[in-house]
Amino acid sequence: MITSTSSALDQVDSQGKAWVDFTGSLWSLANDVTVDAQGRLLVAAKVGLDHGCHFGLARLHPDGSPDLSFGTHGSLVGQFEPGRESTGGKVHALADGRILLSGLVYESPHRSLPTLALFDQQGRPDLAFGDHGVQVVRLPGNLSLGLRDAWLPPGVPGAEACDVQVQADGRILLLANHHYEFADHVGILIRLEPNGRLDTSFNGRGFVMVRHLLLNTWLSSILVQQDGSIVVAGSIDLPQEGLLARIDKDGHLDSSFAEHGFLSFSAQGRSAQLSRVVEHPDGHLLCFGSSRDPMHCLSLNVRHDGHPDTRYNGGQARLTQIAQTPSQWTAAATCADGRALSVGATIGGVEADFLIARHLADGRPDVDFGEGNGWVRTRLGRSLDTATSLVVQADEGIVVGGYSLDGHYRAVLVRYRG
Repeated sequence: MITSTSSALDQVDSQGKAWVDFTGSLWSLANDVTVDAQGRLLVAAKVGLDHGCHFGLARLHPDGSPDLSFGTHGSLVGQFEPGRESTGGKVHALADGRILLSGLVYESPHRSLPTLALFDQQGRPDLAFGDHGVQVVRLPGNLSLGLRDAWLPPGVPGAEACDVQVQADGRILLLANHHYEFADHVGILIRLEPNGRLDTSFNGRGFVMVRHLLLNTWLSSILVQQDGSIVVAGSIDLPQEGLLARIDKDGHLDSSFAEHGFLSFSAQGRSAQLSRVVEHPDGHLLCFGSSRDPMHCLSLNVRHDGHPDTRYNGGQARLTQIAQTPSQWTAAATCADGRALSVGATIGGVEADFLIARHLADGRPDVDFGEGNGWVRTRLGRSLDTATSLVVQADEGIVVGGYSLDGHYRAVLVRYRG
C-alpha cells in the first residue's frame, strides 16, 4: 500500500536550475533522474516531513517546468508502508510508459528493506504489481535487511543501496546489503518477475549472495551488459578495495571474468570504492567512484574479460584531484558517441560543489570539455551542493540531479549544454 500527501510545483530559474519542491517538506534530496519516451524528466527523491522521511516522485517537462498532469501538480510524496519511513532511490521509465521506483522502507530506526513501487503514467499505483502497487522485498532469513544510514546523506557512499535495473524481458534486478553484525556485511543481487514476485529461476532461489574472499562486501550499483550478463560494483573489506563481480543470466558467478568472477583493486595504494560502472559499445567497462585517505575522484578502464586495461593509465585507477578539496564521482552515463559523463561533488561544507566531467572512450579526460581539464565545478548556493545522478536528453543537454543545502536540503536539477 502507498500512502500519499500532496506535493508542490517545481520552479525553474533563468540560470539552468530547476528546484523540486514538495509541499510540507522540511527538506528534499533528488537521488535519481531519467527521461521517459516523451522526453519528460522523472525524479526520485527522499523527502523529509514533520512525521519522518517519505519517497518523492516528480515529472517535469524537458525544459524543467512541472508536468501538471502527473500526480498532484506534477509530483507525489508517500510511504511504501503506512507509518514506516521511506526513501526514493532510483526511477526507471518502462517501455509501456509505466514508472518503476526503487527505494527503501525503514523497518526500524536502524534497519532498512529494499522496496519497489510501480505507477501508471498519471502517477497512480499499478495495483497489479506486488501488494497494491508496492513490493517490499523480504528474503528468507531476513537476508534483505540492511543498515539504515542515519547520518550520511544520499550521494555520500554509505551503507544504504537501492539500485535497480530492468532486463530486456521485463524482469527486475535490485540490490541489498545485508548486515549480520558490526563486522560482517554481504551484498545481495535479487531478481523479481515483472509483477514484483521473487524469480526463483535465478540461482534457484531468486537471489545470489556476493561476497569476495569471505570479506565484508558492499554493493552500490548494477549494470546489465549488452549480452545480458550482470555486473555489480561496490567495495570490500576495511580499508576498502574497489570491487566488480559478474553474474550470468541464470544467477551464477561468471568464472571467466577477472579472477574467478571478481576484480578487486586499490587506488595507487589507497582505499577505493566504486559508485557506478557503465559499458562502452565495444564491451569494455568504465568504472567511477573515489579513493580514500585522501578522497579523490576515481576512474578505471576494465576490459570485457574483467582485467584492467593496461593501455589506460598503465592499468591503474586514475585519480583526479579537484583543488585541495576531497571529491568523488557518484554517477555516470555513456554518450551516443562512446564518450562517458560522470558527476559527483567536492566534499566538505561551503567547498562542496557539483562536479561534472566528460571522458574519452578509453577513460581519459576529454580536455575539450570544461576549461581544458575535462571537468566543470559548479557552485549553486552558499553551502553544500551534491550531484547524485544524471541523464542525457535527446538534444544532448545533460541534466544533473542532486541537492543544495541553504538552511535545509533542497532537491535540484541543473542542465548543462552537451
